Amino acid sequence: MITNNFIFQNTTKIYFGNEQLVYLPQEVKKYGNRVLLTYGGGSIKRTGLYDKILKVLIEAGLTVFEFGGIEPNPRHTTVNQGVKICIEKDIDVLLAVGGGSTIDCTKIIAAARYYKGDSWDLIIHKAEIKKAMPLLTVLTLAATGSEMDNAAVISNVETKQKIGLLHPLLQPTASFLDPENTYTVNSFQTAAGSADIMAHIFDVCYFNRYPKMDMLDKVMEAVLKTVVKYAPIAVKIPDDYEARSNLMWASSWALNGFLQGGPRQMTTCHAMEHELSAFYDITHGLGLAIIIPRWMEYILDNQTAKDIKKFGVNVFGLSADTTDMNGAKSAIQRLKKFFYEELGLQSRLSDLGIDCRNFSIMAEKACRGDKIMGYRDLTPKDVEKIFEMCL
Repeated sequence: MITNNFIFQNTTKIYFGNEQLVYLPQEVKKYGNRVLLTYGGGSIKRTGLYDKILKVLIEAGLTVFEFGGIEPNPRHTTVNQGVKICIEKDIDVLLAVGGGSTIDCTKIIAAARYYKGDSWDLIIHKAEIKKAMPLLTVLTLAATGSEMDNAAVISNVETKQKIGLLHPLLQPTASFLDPENTYTVNSFQTAAGSADIMAHIFDVCYFNRYPKMDMLDKVMEAVLKTVVKYAPIAVKIPDDYEARSNLMWASSWALNGFLQGGPRQMTTCHAMEHELSAFYDITHGLGLAIIIPRWMEYILDNQTAKDIKKFGVNVFGLSADTTDMNGAKSAIQRLKKFFYEELGLQSRLSDLGIDCRNFSIMAEKACRGDKIMGYRDLTPKDVEKIFEMCL
């Protein structure tokens, strides 16, 4: 019998809103005095956030080291570099400042610090995570939810693999969420991040074959409606505090474990998109926005139509006075309009210069040689056909 039994615990302490960095030193000092500040391409320096953080840490008597240049699809070799700094500088606590890529990379640095081999061993479960350094985050992009979950995704460019890892020790101890820190996120990244938020709900919990928990479904729909309402505003008006704050909080709650309830299924669209990112290094949220509507079209049948129609009715306000099949088709078209017209995201892989030459091997890798066991199980042939629909 399939049930929805679950255990829920989330231990990340959230400081939400502006002027919350005053509490950063006291959170850091719980774990030590030597801090490694990690970040991506340097945008935090251009926006002034870097200086603000450095000021409060140094004034509190903390010793700060830094590790920048973390890639948008972080690599295991970058993790290894971060681990080397932690060992050489005897780091006590990690502080990730950025979006999901920076936070994910820093999570694996935290675990790999106590492993003597290559960090990739932890990602592929060749070695077990037994201990991790304390990690705090300052979020600058609403998208992945990594600021409030125990997951990380790392790429290996040599093997063309992009793999997610979940472990309780990867949970941040505290995260600082100031919507004003996302004002400088450009329209494309805002749109792609919004698609990622929606994808987490679709993939992890909304579309599943487990017994329904109506309360959680309604909360999921509320989060989806929040993205639908506020993402277009944030794209057009970058410094709209209300829009940015709603997207930021939606991002955290889409993937912090609460909405998932009992279902433990493979994340179908994420599994497919990870192959796109691994082979072509594209923006994760964009890849998801291209894949999701085609996945819905591919799995649409008399059984799935009811759930897809329900999404369209409850999230986009489409008419319920139609057949399940017609309602589902309308929902998919409405989602396409949202992604490609209202958010302005590209709609096809061919627009990104991607052709079908790697689809077969990508499909095999997405299914790990067998199948993706999700809302609808997909074989490599199924995945290859969905990739072709995306061209």
